Amino acid sequence: MNLKTATILREEERTFVPREFKVTTWSRLKPYYNELLNRPICSREELEQWLKDKGEMDAVVSEAFSWRYINVTVDSSDERAEELYQYAVQKLAPKITSFENELDRKLVECSFITELDPSKYYIHLRSIRNAVQLFRQENIPLATSIQLKSKEYVKIFSEMTIGVDGKQMTLQKASSLLEATDRDYREAVYHKIHQRLLQDTTHLEDLFDELLKMRHQMAINSGFENFRDFKFRALGRFDYEVQDCCDFHDSIKTEIVPLINELNRHRQQSLQLEQLRPWDLFVDPSGSDPLSPFENIDDLVDKSIICLNRVHPEFGRTLRLMRQKGHLDLDSRQGKRPGGYNMPLHISGLPFIFMNATTSLSDMRTLMHEGGHAVHSYLTRDYKLKTAKRVPSEVAELAAMGMELLTMEHWDIFFENPEDLRRAKIAQLEYVLKVLPWIATIDKFQHWIYTHPEQDQEERKENWLRIMREFNSDEVDHSELEHYAEHLWHKQLHIFEVPFYYIEYGMAQLGAIALWKKYRENPDEAVSNFLGAMKLGYTRNVREIYQTAGIEFNFSREYVSQLGAFVKEELQALL
Repeated sequence: MNLKTATILREEERTFVPREFKVTTWSRLKPYYNELLNRPICSREELEQWLKDKGEMDAVVSEAFSWRYINVTVDSSDERAEELYQYAVQKLAPKITSFENELDRKLVECSFITELDPSKYYIHLRSIRNAVQLFRQENIPLATSIQLKSKEYVKIFSEMTIGVDGKQMTLQKASSLLEATDRDYREAVYHKIHQRLLQDTTHLEDLFDELLKMRHQMAINSGFENFRDFKFRALGRFDYEVQDCCDFHDSIKTEIVPLINELNRHRQQSLQLEQLRPWDLFVDPSGSDPLSPFENIDDLVDKSIICLNRVHPEFGRTLRLMRQKGHLDLDSRQGKRPGGYNMPLHISGLPFIFMNATTSLSDMRTLMHEGGHAVHSYLTRDYKLKTAKRVPSEVAELAAMGMELLTMEHWDIFFENPEDLRRAKIAQLEYVLKVLPWIATIDKFQHWIYTHPEQDQEERKENWLRIMREFNSDEVDHSELEHYAEHLWHKQLHIFEVPFYYIEYGMAQLGAIALWKKYRENPDEAVSNFLGAMKLGYTRNVREIYQTAGIEFNFSREYVSQLGAFVKEELQALL
């Protein structure tokens, strides 16, 4: 697969930027930005053409930057790829950001802006006005420094390996061994993983101190008291407030954690253990060997296409196209950066999925998740405005998590044995619930971090442990493991790279449960609503998009309790 020359599907639609144009140096980019900046706009029609051309420019630059990021993640040893990526971040991005602000100002100050159709342009103009209000020239070098500094985190983690069974493997791959039936083996792997994490504690703490300082300065520069309030605006969280996040934290603690305590009690009884320990949380409660839903990457993709197609033909078609065009890099290998993502490509219209699969159930789940993102991206490919295609995470993650649960109804393609299928569904539903307290923990911790910028490392550790205890299951014995817990947040990439981008997973998880509940009641209607919501992209506000999907954007205790009760009922039918 040649990632650097992947097929472009939609070049014929380019009219402003020549098809043969490639993003290389600033001297080649600058004339197009100058043309947009200096072009007279004398009517609504000319303004709309300007917006269309600006959208095309955004797409060309976005896709070029996306490929550079893809290329450094698929092979962290590729020095040329790293050089091109660093050039884009350090040399191109700051200049583009300055021009973007001038172009945004040109738009908001244009006298014909009031003639634009609000139903078509409201969301876009809201985002642009927000960007203009937040822009500070002095934040450009800070943003560049933060982006480069945060990349140190993924480099540190991509180089973390441990030796198991005479082999060196990434921590991500080693984590799958926690599903092994041999308890002593699981415990040994657990200790190796966490001991390896501790080796970089000082480095990661110091790295975060630097990021915290720079992020706080960005907030001060923009007239905010703290980075949390600045970031809420920067993320465009117009449709909910800090209190909604606090409601989410409280609802998860009061309504979901008790359900997890019940699940853990059942797990302890099933495994016939006197005490449930952290290395007992991923093994199948029946004591069976780990599920292996596919044999290799080709098998994973073949089965995933069939599974997605059963939910809706458009879903399977998207993944099939991605495979045909070489837009999948799914296997786990040394030198490849950790994690997984779906990267939208706004010119080709066909996204790229990156992940590190072995043969586990979680790998299958990850492809269903990223496949949801990919379908969402593909369905919005024809929008011209960048904001319409760059959906907020609360909506993007609904597409991904919704796809996980809707496809679950068709997982027999992965598990021909009914008992294996039953186990897989139990594992998925346990995961759906168990991830919510961790999301709440990480988000609440970030609220504390960024509203206490003068913290030292010891104070940060104390408050992390305090918050983590709020959401921990009382049924799991962590005695003599406290030294692992003290810096457990280090394994969460989002805190280092994309602060505050994490609670969206929890919000969307609740939405996905509600969507699945609708699907169990009326599959055709639920899929139709889901498809309609995804096709909206970001042309409506978050609450309206959820309503289009036939669900609520609601974090009250009463609503969360209803969703939790539904999952519990489904689990009880399987247990």
